[in-house]
Amino acid sequence: MKIKVLTFLSLMVFSMKTIAQNTATVSDWLIDAKAYKANILVNSSEIILDNGLLRRSFFIGENLACYDFYNPTNQQQLIRSIKPEANIVISGKKYFIGGLKGQTENAYLKTDWLKGLKKGVTDFVYQSAEVKPLEPFIHWKSSTWSANPQQAKGKRLILNFVPQTDDLKGIKVQVNYELYDNIPLVVKWIEVINNTANTIVIDRVINEILGLVEEESAVVGSPNQMKKQHGIYIETNYAVNNAMRYEISDQTSHWLTDSTYTSQVNYNYETPCLFEAYPDKVANIKIMVGSSFKSVRTHELLMDSYDRQRRGLMIRKMYRTVAPWTTQNPIFMHLVSKTDDEVINCINQCAETGYEALILSFGSHLNMEDISESNIERWKKLADYAHRKGILLGGYSLFSSRRIDDANDVVDPVTGKTGHAFFGNAPCFGSEWGLKYRDKIKLFFEQTHFDIWENDGPYPGDVCASTTHPGHEGLADSQWKQMNIQKELYHWLNERGVYINAPDWYFLDGTHKIALGYREVNFSLSRAQQRILNRQNIHDGTIEKTSSMSWGFVPLTKYQGGDKSAILEPLNEHLSDYEQLMMIYYGAGVQACYRGPRLYDTDATKKVVQKCISWYKKYRDILNADMIQLRRADGRDWDGLLHVAPNSPQKGLAMLYNPTNKTIERNITLPLYYTGLTKQAKVREQEGKAKTYQLNRNYEIQIKVKIPAESYTWLVVE
Repeated sequence: MKIKVLTFLSLMVFSMKTIAQNTATVSDWLIDAKAYKANILVNSSEIILDNGLLRRSFFIGENLACYDFYNPTNQQQLIRSIKPEANIVISGKKYFIGGLKGQTENAYLKTDWLKGLKKGVTDFVYQSAEVKPLEPFIHWKSSTWSANPQQAKGKRLILNFVPQTDDLKGIKVQVNYELYDNIPLVVKWIEVINNTANTIVIDRVINEILGLVEEESAVVGSPNQMKKQHGIYIETNYAVNNAMRYEISDQTSHWLTDSTYTSQVNYNYETPCLFEAYPDKVANIKIMVGSSFKSVRTHELLMDSYDRQRRGLMIRKMYRTVAPWTTQNPIFMHLVSKTDDEVINCINQCAETGYEALILSFGSHLNMEDISESNIERWKKLADYAHRKGILLGGYSLFSSRRIDDANDVVDPVTGKTGHAFFGNAPCFGSEWGLKYRDKIKLFFEQTHFDIWENDGPYPGDVCASTTHPGHEGLADSQWKQMNIQKELYHWLNERGVYINAPDWYFLDGTHKIALGYREVNFSLSRAQQRILNRQNIHDGTIEKTSSMSWGFVPLTKYQGGDKSAILEPLNEHLSDYEQLMMIYYGAGVQACYRGPRLYDTDATKKVVQKCISWYKKYRDILNADMIQLRRADGRDWDGLLHVAPNSPQKGLAMLYNPTNKTIERNITLPLYYTGLTKQAKVREQEGKAKTYQLNRNYEIQIKVKIPAESYTWLVVE
């Protein structure tokens, strides 16, 4: 009884204290979150993480167990059943970390049941806890313009667990929670520390196990047919393959059935209400004496809505918080070069038009794998020249989708041969060639002082059955080892200020930008088609990732075939198309790869480029803010988007496009809720005079706009 009363009272006092500190408890954190700060309470009977937007509570009895995962915004309790904190397999034996056994009803959990629950005889048991300030996961060094140059703030909780049996003595497990300020987010990861006298072998680490309230009940239905829990969004830093979307690239999320939940509605007990996080293809990881194993990092974001727009805003806020490097967004051009003089000429053009970076594209004469003294010196001189002009210099390098040889390529576990990788042919990152490739890239950037790496075909998740590659033991550990080689390289570059474009989902480990998602052969279609397709790609590709995390494409010269109608060269003959393509991308805050030999060919072309870049820089802050998709391009009527920034002088900026061959006049509704405005808004078209509008009860205004034929306009909200 004493434990029950103490738990209830301290929880109540702590929650009241948190509410008092978070004075704006009724405010929407997507508009104003500055009052929500991370707090962690630790005492002998419980631990509570609370920032006013998320509460996660742990009971301490015979062992430690999470019994409370609560969203104050919509008053949703996510936990229905106590589960272990983690599950590890050491030398073939499974061990639970924390947790309590004995809960008989698993549809819901009453706190007065807690004192009667028991530890498992082989489980690792809770020993102690420590609270620390949040430390950066990557000590990112920014070298470009950034919307958020600050590392996140919050607190870290370390829970220490030890084994109960002598045969595991010296093995310690730390369960880490990172609670962030200003967002309903917690990040969890575990570390297995080997202080024994021998190497230990880990075959699987499940770093998160959640007995979640089911999203829906169905008497008949398989796990794949039923909805998963929408009250929580979960993402780990273990995602590969170039889908350009996390949920398809994810390698760790497992929505499972729970056989202990015998009162569920589903007749065959197949409700997907048990979540586990672990990579499937990882085993036989050897942990040497005095070293440790760190699991994937599981990002758990509480959601309060089914609305796709709001959910997208929340996910984008998560990226800006935990991966602030993704808010960098330099203005760059993609050069296809054959000579150094062409590089110098394009550097000069970038400086004259306001561009900030030049990337030597695929097909150029740059070879980063050539670390000869003459090649290093050649590119260092060009980088130095670019820097004197205020321009960042970068280049392209291909890792995957290429064949090296039988000794270094990925070996298929079924055939025992090469040539069956994700891209057909691919080197193993743990091969001798792969390790040398990593070292060459590091050396090239160290000695040339290049600023940007366009890493095409980064490690895509291929397993490798080779037993002779120095970077992994065999098939079982090949994915984990290769993934970590890739991640370490990205961390190393990021911490030295190198900006990284890569077409795989490595955002949480240091990459900055990925493609919007597009079909490359579409850039062989006419410029008129490309304009509409590009706007569709922007609409679809920025719902769950930010504009700065995305790149598009503009073929200045022929790309993947097509005729003259597909390209912009000669540039001075297609100035209207050139301007519109720039305004489509810059108007969305998206950088495109303007791929060709030059940015301009005449003074008239130069002025168009300068005008577009000057406009973008003038509105850069709002153009890199959150985006509300107004209407998807369909070629029949207007389409557009609205940037919103409640904490900026410019609260909103709408880009509106007319794909038809006639001027159109429309009454357009602007949803201004996420601008933070509540009563009235001042709106001006382009650089015209502002007009005041009263917001309706849905925080909307209606505005009459005339959009020129096959053109665009913009509105500024203040």
